[in-house]
Amino acid sequence: MRVAIIDYGSGNLRSVAKAFEHVGAAIDVTADAASLARATHIVLPGVGAYADCMRGLKAVPGMLEAMEEQVLAKKKNFLGICVGMQMLFERGLEYGSHNGLGWLKGEVVLLEPRDPSLKIPHMGWNNLAFTTPHPLLTGIEPGAHAYFVHSYHAICKTPLDILATVEYGQTVTAMVGQGHIMGTQFHPEKSQKTGLRLLQNFISL
Repeated sequence: MRVAIIDYGSGNLRSVAKAFEHVGAAIDVTADAASLARATHIVLPGVGAYADCMRGLKAVPGMLEAMEEQVLAKKKNFLGICVGMQMLFERGLEYGSHNGLGWLKGEVVLLEPRDPSLKIPHMGWNNLAFTTPHPLLTGIEPGAHAYFVHSYHAICKTPLDILATVEYGQTVTAMVGQGHIMGTQFHPEKSQKTGLRLLQNFISL
């Protein structure tokens, strides 16, 4: 398999690439839209503000069109990480309302934990609770730890798109999946054993 990690100027690319290398994937960190055609799996990392990430992605010549062709039309397996997952939804409400890719139904809103002692951003380890079976979860036990850094979270209109949640003063979407389109709010490249198993599962699909 060959994993294309999309470089649009926003993402923890080196750590993501190293994690995929660790599980045996050939990787291509790329801003070349044409390279997606050579990939078997496509990954969209994301760090920072929703609007900035969408703006950066749109600025890469031909990248949105290539993503639509390779993921939506040819159904190549796709993984969005952190803001890369958030961009799968219809819009993000960080510093205004901004359109996303619209591949999944829902929107991205500010975390509002009921416990005022819980700080924003949500930063650190949390326990995953599984909601919908999916091959991406193979070999990962309920309650497994994953590493989060985020202030916004996805509200899914389709409950079956939610694969896992965590509790942080409210129920937070931690993983999503609709067939071959998948995403994690947490950082698998920073989530040690849990993250590496998830990436291994992804490249095995």
